[in-house]
Amino acid sequence: MKRLFLLLLVSSPFLSFSQTAKITSLSDYVNPLMGTDSKYDLSNGNTYPAIALPWGMNFWTPETGKMGDGWQYTYSANKINGFKQTHQPSPWMNDYGQFAIMPETGHMKVTQYGRQSWFSHKAEIVKPYYYSVYLADHDVTTEITPTERSAQFRFTFPKSDSSFIVIDAFNKGSYVKIIPSERKIVGYSTRFSHGPLPNFKSYFVIYLDKPISYYHTFSDSTMTDSLELHDKHASAVIGFKTTKGEKVHLRVASSFISIEQAELNLKREQGSDSFETTEQKAKSVWEKTLSRVAVEGGTIDQKRTFYSCLYRMLFFPNKLYEINARGERVHYSPYTGKTEPGYMFAGTGFWDTFRALYPFLNLVYPSINKEMQEGLINDYKEGGWLPEWSSPGYSAVMVGNNSASVVSEAYLKGLRGYDIETLYKALVHGANNAGPRATGREGVQYYNTLGYVPYDVKINENAARTLEYAYDDFAIYKLGQALGKPKDSIEIYKKRSMNYKNLFDQRIGLMRGKNKDGSWETPFSPFKWGDAFTEGNSWHYTWGVFHDIQGLVNLMSGKRLFVAKLDSVFTLPPIFDDSYYGEVIHEIREMQIANMGQYAHGNQPIQHMIYLYDYAGEPWKAQYWARETMNRMYKATPDGYCGDEDNGQTSAWYVFSAMGFYPVCPAAGQYVIGAPLFNKVTLTLENGKQIVINAPKNSPVNKYINGLTYNGKPYDRNYFDHLKLVQGAVLNFDMSAKPNKQRGVKDADFPYSFSNEK
Repeated sequence: MKRLFLLLLVSSPFLSFSQTAKITSLSDYVNPLMGTDSKYDLSNGNTYPAIALPWGMNFWTPETGKMGDGWQYTYSANKINGFKQTHQPSPWMNDYGQFAIMPETGHMKVTQYGRQSWFSHKAEIVKPYYYSVYLADHDVTTEITPTERSAQFRFTFPKSDSSFIVIDAFNKGSYVKIIPSERKIVGYSTRFSHGPLPNFKSYFVIYLDKPISYYHTFSDSTMTDSLELHDKHASAVIGFKTTKGEKVHLRVASSFISIEQAELNLKREQGSDSFETTEQKAKSVWEKTLSRVAVEGGTIDQKRTFYSCLYRMLFFPNKLYEINARGERVHYSPYTGKTEPGYMFAGTGFWDTFRALYPFLNLVYPSINKEMQEGLINDYKEGGWLPEWSSPGYSAVMVGNNSASVVSEAYLKGLRGYDIETLYKALVHGANNAGPRATGREGVQYYNTLGYVPYDVKINENAARTLEYAYDDFAIYKLGQALGKPKDSIEIYKKRSMNYKNLFDQRIGLMRGKNKDGSWETPFSPFKWGDAFTEGNSWHYTWGVFHDIQGLVNLMSGKRLFVAKLDSVFTLPPIFDDSYYGEVIHEIREMQIANMGQYAHGNQPIQHMIYLYDYAGEPWKAQYWARETMNRMYKATPDGYCGDEDNGQTSAWYVFSAMGFYPVCPAAGQYVIGAPLFNKVTLTLENGKQIVINAPKNSPVNKYINGLTYNGKPYDRNYFDHLKLVQGAVLNFDMSAKPNKQRGVKDADFPYSFSNEK
């Protein structure tokens, strides 16, 4: 605690809790170190400081971990071994398209542990568009500022006859070439974590503004006599004399297509811009992007948390496409290994992000999601399947067929101007076939015949798959309806969307694995993590009926018992059975220590559950628990999350909840009301309209909604419709210290459920 207090006093303004600190721009609120104080067995976010532009192709981060370690930057570390170009979405997915740059002085050392330097957070400045740190062992200050596909470095050296810069192209196959006459280094890395990726290379080009007087290439740690090296692990070292305070600038760019394309990316994105100009341009991009959501009121800490979460949301998925010499969008295809036309994105898992990240894009940044939808078309055309986890191609992790939600929601919420027919074809294909590397639906033959994936057929996480497939079928059905598909071709998805009922055990009132012969999984513990479920237990997954909460209420014998079951999640002790995993995985530990019973906000399956009180006539409980979770589980500090941040999803929960509503069922086109956190939030939409959310009486005590008006008229419903909201709205919340138990209690006030559809 003492160390953190000192950090807050002496570090940059976005970390200072002084009430006299001046906030001059929205990016000043952002703390990119939020969530970086994490480790394998306890995640406080599992993030790293990403120095990049929104949805940029490349991110940069200081590297404190060893080469190939997913925990590439951890707040508790005290040594930096390089500054790494990264595309890592999470430590569990690890990285691709990576290389590192490191300045040093004195004895030239090329290995990671040889070149590393002590550093202090007291001498570190971290902003979305700028990074600076003092490397004590080398007496060098490093500064970085980004563009979408390039960056500028500025190294301030001491007086030294032996100043060096190491360019590490990493192991598993790499290439470097030093061209002293051009003050230039080129190369590529082939290292990736999830494949196969045919012909994969991340090419780079680096220019210096200082003559190179010393240069060597290295095979791992062995010096060679060549200026050009193809090797399992190739590195380059360049050197020169420096005077005290001398600044050496590097211009760096990369490409997944070629060195020539990297050169083009550098020229197009930097031109002759100075470091300061590049920094200012990057800051302007962040200011423009963040300013789409303006918050007023609340504490300085709440604003920091809000904008730090918003910052994290704006990276995923990131651009994989580039602009060629003819001005055309092109991309390296992780499926064909060739350069293909059009958009492509990577670095997202739909199991996480279909829940709130994509709904937020559809609400606030739909134009970038249109590009993403076009990228999905290319995924399907080139690979034959839609990805469920792209990093950058198909990655065999997590469950579900949630591309159905991502595609359907976008169109149902009004996105147009792309080939939706091809995407619909892709959804139907994925819903009826099992594809490679977690594409399509594993267990589809059982699901389509029995109505569930059985527990005893050696398909793990079978109950989770069944529940998610049922929602995905709903999404396909609604898209088919909107596209005017023949009734007889879409009725099957309507029917299958009710498959969740097949796993509800009426005797215990929870979801449960079921065997092929129709008998229940035995023995059964609702506290057992994994096995039939994914990173959770039955208490978490029972609520995974996003599209038909009324149907779930009916299964639980009515609203009173449904609410009692919701209450139980918070009142049960945080006991668990970890026998499936054989260890206490970090998600379990994060639930255990949160003091919220069985509520495991650190992982995605239960994050919507708080809002289900709105479907059963007790919305004040949703208001209470939404506010409690925001206050307890989030803070703009290195330990500021309560589990994995996961590609913007956990951040999106906070941002939506702070605005006062949440997309429980993305494909239904509604937002379920919770409790706004700020006195005022203004969303400026791409269509020129605004959504203004006023809650002038908001305070830590006033967490309940006494009344609400929508464009000046009283509004008792527990939800907002997306298509109406985006036409512009003024929402006036009258907040109170006591719940209003007469508001939002009628069946007509409840959000959408498929069972209620006429």
